Amino acid sequence: MSRPIPGSRPWREQQLDSVLRFARRSALTDGGFGRLDAAGDVQAERGLELWINARMTYVFAIASMREGTVDPLAEHGVRALRDLFEDPEHGGWFAAVTSDRRPAETRKGCYEHAFVVLAASAARIAGVPGAAELLDEALVVHERWFWDERAGRCREAWDAGWTTVEAYRGVNSNMHTVEAYLTASDATGDQRWRHRALRICEQVVAGARANDWRLPEHFDAEWRVLLDYNASAPADPFRPYGATPGHGLEWSRLLIGLEGALDDPPAWLVEAATELYRRAVRDGSLGDTIVYTTDWAGEPVTRERFHWVMAEAVAAADALARRTDGAVGAADLDRWWRAIENHFVDHEHGSWHHELDDALKVSGRTWPDKPDAYHAVNALLLPDAPLAPTLAWTLADG
Repeated sequence: MSRPIPGSRPWREQQLDSVLRFARRSALTDGGFGRLDAAGDVQAERGLELWINARMTYVFAIASMREGTVDPLAEHGVRALRDLFEDPEHGGWFAAVTSDRRPAETRKGCYEHAFVVLAASAARIAGVPGAAELLDEALVVHERWFWDERAGRCREAWDAGWTTVEAYRGVNSNMHTVEAYLTASDATGDQRWRHRALRICEQVVAGARANDWRLPEHFDAEWRVLLDYNASAPADPFRPYGATPGHGLEWSRLLIGLEGALDDPPAWLVEAATELYRRAVRDGSLGDTIVYTTDWAGEPVTRERFHWVMAEAVAAADALARRTDGAVGAADLDRWWRAIENHFVDHEHGSWHHELDDALKVSGRTWPDKPDAYHAVNALLLPDAPLAPTLAWTLADG
């Protein structure tokens, strides 16, 4: 029997089953989701990380709607966010807890809190018990501490008691806030979150436009750009030096989704989505894959290839191809789906390899192990969904 064509619906359904089956192994009997190694064994001794637990909760909320019933691991995730990570004294969620469930990292970041909002939103849409209350609380926290009305963007991080805010401002956390706000708007019916997502996008697009569509991601407390930030740590997993083509692709997809979510969307959303996509492809493409980072002239800096970049590449290409009637993105889809099949799918252990080196061999320089199913699940499901509303709402609506 012949194998299905990479990127086809049967292939994506097979891959989704593999990714979800692998991800289920991260659930711990005493609560939460642990980090999985490359073979799918959970590393319970490493404790729990908020971003992983929120993303896994989102993944199993999405699985609930695909399955037509609340997945027990979606409930498991909501309980973990409420019982294991929440700060009972100051509110918000700790970034990490130890293996015996004590706070390990008390910093409170916008990035992690955006994923709490996303997870709670999807879980509420899926009807997961406790998710509505979790979302209400998460939105209050995010609005009070991270949203900056004057800047039209989000602050980056605070200490445990919300007394000192980090001087750094970042686009990565704001990008995931856009996705979270769009899903929260679908979950609650509150248009305010869509309009705030638009305000974030206005600022980010203006910066990219002024920089030849290479996204500046690092700023000081007054939102002055820091183009040399982390030049000595170019492979940082969250704040790498230079431009990140994968984020250009991810923003492209989000701009198309935002356009569809707004009643009267501005015309620049499609133009910006197109230009960000084209710049990311021109700068980042190396063979049939895309590098992690480039310098400000578009030359590769960190040449590792990540599964999440390829996931965002196919998701953005598919969204733009549909929005532009094939003018943008369509020509790239087959090549990238085949690259995922040929290089990233782990046919031995399941799921996708998270990182490859420059020779396209499995690596762990930046992303060891396989802790995350969020990007792959989105990429495998989005081609079957309309461009708006969000994936969670679409699945719930059948």
